Amino acid sequence: MRKNSIKNTRMNEEVLRKLSEIIHGNIKDPRIHPMTSVVSVEVAPDLKTCKAYVSVLGDEQAQKDTLAGLRSAEGYIRYTLAKNANLRHTPQITFIMDQSIAYGVNMSHLIDQVTRKDQIDHKDQINQVNQIDQEVDEDDA
Repeated sequence: MRKNSIKNTRMNEEVLRKLSEIIHGNIKDPRIHPMTSVVSVEVAPDLKTCKAYVSVLGDEQAQKDTLAGLRSAEGYIRYTLAKNANLRHTPQITFIMDQSIAYGVNMSHLIDQVTRKDQIDHKDQINQVNQIDQEVDEDDA
């Protein structure tokens, strides 16, 4: 099976859906933050390994605790995945913290700050032009 084949894409989607269900419904570990989501999954073409990219809405400590909780529950997650998913082989799961959502939020804030600064600068320029126009009008009169 090739990496970008239709079968591999369907496998990734199925494992993603099942992992999300398992993490939100079956695991009772208090270290796992309730706002944890599985962003993407990459199952190897030979179905032996799987990288699960996880995002946590919270501070760094919550992210570390969630990752530790998921890694400690890895065996149970794999067992439950084997029961629930119709897979020939159940892959070995590696959880990786995905920072793309936090990065996107940070970039959005930076863009908003630059936009606000540009708007303020533009208003200042307009006010300066208006003052100059008024001074020229007063000199002409």
